[in-house]
Amino acid sequence: MNVDWPWPWLPRNVDKIAEATGEHLYLALLPVLAGLLISIPLGWAASRWPAVRLVLVPLAGVLYTIPSLALITLVPLLLGTKIIDPLNVQVPLAIYTIALLVRSVTDALLAVPGEVTAAATAIGYRPAKRFLSVELPLAIPVIVAGLRVAAVSAMSLTAVGALIGIGGLGGLITEGFRRNNAVEMVVAIALILVIALIIDALLLLAGKVITPWTRARQGATK
Repeated sequence: MNVDWPWPWLPRNVDKIAEATGEHLYLALLPVLAGLLISIPLGWAASRWPAVRLVLVPLAGVLYTIPSLALITLVPLLLGTKIIDPLNVQVPLAIYTIALLVRSVTDALLAVPGEVTAAATAIGYRPAKRFLSVELPLAIPVIVAGLRVAAVSAMSLTAVGALIGIGGLGGLITEGFRRNNAVEMVVAIALILVIALIIDALLLLAGKVITPWTRARQGATK
């Protein structure tokens, strides 16, 4: 096996690595964002109506158990897309994100104290304003925790798309395997790990920035 670490393969392929990294981020993060936007109204509905919760939460659990490669190969049959189409990876990733976040959003909204929502209603907040101004902000810490899991999972699962010809850093792994090049595989795997850690840290930081009251409460308890 070719193990010319890190020279000469790495400096000769910086542009290739950068392109694969950008494609990987595009493939992974867009479905996470779409899944988040879909999960919030679904989680709201599940928290509001028990009958909806009894359907959505178990269904989300079942969807997450479907193997990623099986779901990726089913998408062209269901949507009529071409075999090498980014949607074949992005749709399953969005489904996995929704499956993870629906429970998180539901649990977070159910955990909002009843006296808080009652007080907001008493001072004149209509349901939509109460949700956006009171309930959703209080649910953000739990939602961000679920979003961190979904984002990190998406970064790793995106690599599976390389098995059907979708690019990204997974493409470097499969190409390195075909060429018997350990360096190429190690670089791709390391980048996926590093990017996942960075995204996780950024989401954690963002969660703290947009919920300053949690920091104040933590400081008060010290």
